[in-house]
Amino acid sequence: MLLLGCIKEVTDYELAIGLPNGLSGFVPVTQISDAYSKLLTTQVAQGELLEELNSLPDLFSPGTLVRCIVTSIEKSDDGHRSVKLSIDPKKVNKGLSSTALATGMLLSGSVMSVEDHGYLIDIGVTGTHAFLPHQKAKTYIKALKKGPDLKIGQNLNCLIVEVRNEGRVVCLSIDRSEVAASIATERQNWTLSNLLPGLVVKARVQKLAPLGMKLTFLSYFTGVVDFMHMDPEKSMSYSPDQVVRACVLSVHPTSRAVRLTLLPPFLHAGGAPRPLPGQRMGAVLEEATVKAFYKQFGAIFELDDGTLAFARLKHLSKTRKSFKPGAFKEGCKHKCRIIDYSLMDEMCIVSLKHQIIEARFLQYQDIHTGDVVQGKVLSLKPIGMQVKVADGIRGLVPSIHLSDVILKQPEKKYNIGDEVKCRVLECNPEGKKLILTLKKSLVQSKLPVLSNYEDAKPGLITHGFVVCAREFGCIVKFYNDVKGLVPKNELGSEPISCPDKVFYEGQVVKVMVLKCEPQQERLLLSFKLSSKPGPEDKWKCTPKEKQEVKYQIGEIVDVKILKKKDNGLEVSIVEDEDNVVAWIPMLHLSDFVATSKLLWHCLQEGDVLPRVMYLSDKGEHIILSRKSAVISAVQEEQVVRSFSEIQPGMLLTGYVRNVMPFGVFVEFPYGVTGLAPKVSMSDKFVTDTKDHFVVGQTVIAKVMSIDEEKQRVLLNLKVSECSSGDSAAESFALLNQYFKELKEIRDLLKRGKPSICELVPGKRVHLVVQSMREDGSALFSGSSATGWTVTATRYHLGDKNIARGEKRKALILHVDALKSEVYVSLREELLRQRPKRVSMRSVSEFLLSFL
Repeated sequence: MLLLGCIKEVTDYELAIGLPNGLSGFVPVTQISDAYSKLLTTQVAQGELLEELNSLPDLFSPGTLVRCIVTSIEKSDDGHRSVKLSIDPKKVNKGLSSTALATGMLLSGSVMSVEDHGYLIDIGVTGTHAFLPHQKAKTYIKALKKGPDLKIGQNLNCLIVEVRNEGRVVCLSIDRSEVAASIATERQNWTLSNLLPGLVVKARVQKLAPLGMKLTFLSYFTGVVDFMHMDPEKSMSYSPDQVVRACVLSVHPTSRAVRLTLLPPFLHAGGAPRPLPGQRMGAVLEEATVKAFYKQFGAIFELDDGTLAFARLKHLSKTRKSFKPGAFKEGCKHKCRIIDYSLMDEMCIVSLKHQIIEARFLQYQDIHTGDVVQGKVLSLKPIGMQVKVADGIRGLVPSIHLSDVILKQPEKKYNIGDEVKCRVLECNPEGKKLILTLKKSLVQSKLPVLSNYEDAKPGLITHGFVVCAREFGCIVKFYNDVKGLVPKNELGSEPISCPDKVFYEGQVVKVMVLKCEPQQERLLLSFKLSSKPGPEDKWKCTPKEKQEVKYQIGEIVDVKILKKKDNGLEVSIVEDEDNVVAWIPMLHLSDFVATSKLLWHCLQEGDVLPRVMYLSDKGEHIILSRKSAVISAVQEEQVVRSFSEIQPGMLLTGYVRNVMPFGVFVEFPYGVTGLAPKVSMSDKFVTDTKDHFVVGQTVIAKVMSIDEEKQRVLLNLKVSECSSGDSAAESFALLNQYFKELKEIRDLLKRGKPSICELVPGKRVHLVVQSMREDGSALFSGSSATGWTVTATRYHLGDKNIARGEKRKALILHVDALKSEVYVSLREELLRQRPKRVSMRSVSEFLLSFL
């Protein structure tokens, strides 16, 4: 089927075409012309850009009339039909032959090549060479404003001004005045097999009908003008045998049905329809008056500015059952919304459906960068997720934006049809490009949206995401492709030697603008959101405040034990003239839970503990801590002082506050807490959370996501995720601290149990068998183990038969100072081994399975 259409939109890969009666179609880039397709093929084969190949936006402009032919009608999964078109002259003009060509004919052509004196034009007629002289193209090129010359693939409305050699050579003109004055006549030998849309003819009214009129033209042709294509100013004055000027809109090849239009913009060849003012699209009109109702098609309305609009039958009510024809009598008023504009009908398309009138978005132009939108999952692909935001509006969520963390199997989290809440990262209405994010940290962010360089004022704090982490620093991206650099010295308060091991692509970060040069699109950023207070600011407060806030978090003090209680120590701060009393919970005596209990057992009232850190002031007590890892984190500024400073991907040192069946609550210095769900607690499968963590245990946690509205933090405690890079150094530092605290405990134990110095693992001692137990183990005594319970299990008795009172040589395996228990072995293979001494800086192989 041949149709006259109007270009609505132009992209790099297709033309969107408006067709008569509110329909639309598209022309793929491969259906422009033979010459253009050959250039495309050559460019693809060579893999480099060709100078003579221009993009579609360089060749075509919205509002231009084109002749096109329907090549196929495709039906999508959601039931919508798409009309595929071609403007290739070989297909549009296939009914023409060289012998049928005549002077005065108007037809489509496409630039095939640029010559010295003009252009070779492809008019799609076999055996005919068409030439367009420069003189006949001057005024057209000047008005078009797309360069000094026509370009290969450019579609033209050509007028034949000369025919030579029986149609084998024709001379063309595209001069606007000549084209506009042209009119199809009987002498041009038009037939139903070669009649083209866009021809202007003189016609005679044959018959008037409620839905239009029937015309005769070119002596023996008949055609139909429907109600949408009658001149609204003359619709009531048409009469039989009246001579009118008309334009061919469409020609059906099989039924030979011809449709025409009487609308004024089409009555001069090469004309263009009037566009709708931009502000009218999407407008809601409180009162639109019914002008006519057609029970098979829809209704014509008169809008508030006097223009006409059409509503299809399906847009007059929510469902067919709820439709009431009586509500659409002439003069009735209805609320409606302009949802489209048909260029070929010069008429607004409206809808009376409530959900469309109330819809937030109707077109891409309605969406702005930073908008939070609801969508429905359409598909999941390796590049990301396709989301339907509204009818005709689809967006892409790139794979790195499916979550705050990179999802290896997104199909386990999302299903087709799921409702999702997204935020617009980028919207390009011209290219119908919509990029979205599902990262909760961005979707729920209350910070300003940075969508252009002009808004990047120094001091601005906002959210972005890492797109690159290299040795020089991090590249952070915001909205509308705005990017900035965080140099290496601005990544943190402490030097970070390998940024790529700390930051990852897609990580949401909070940054502060340091400097911006909008014209050069240069943006300098920092992860340091607040400067460290100087010593002179530390005590700047009123006398009342001085009394209330005497110590600050992170301050190191020495304390004296006043009283031992079951769950901790009551202490006083040494060298404090006010004798401030504070509290050290038992589990804050050490990073290691077992060591904490042992230290509490060994300490006595009156002992002085050095280097204890002020942690918090809760209720009536000042809370102190001796956890070495926590103290180091605070002193090195590897902490967050408030919820607003938390960023996904951070590694923070804290301690377990509570262990629940569903996860572990972790508290950090300055009072911020977070939850590590059961699935994020361990690299191993977790059956019972209490088997993996205990209250008071020091942990390193990775921030996975934050909910600013609910002030919630989700953490990950997996060892594989919580290393800052040098895991070996971290392990040795922990081990060194553990042994250091064990030595401290041993020194304390000497006061009450001097024999503890002689009882060390690996030492050989002489013992006397005291008794045998029912489970096969034995109890011993000895001068070096007075007051201790010495036990050897059945396995560690070896094959020896022992009796009460016998003296035996044994090897000490383990000393439990808290329970005053010593475990020994009598096995010969252990006693024969020569002990090895490990000194500082010596190298040994060992396996550390758990600490």
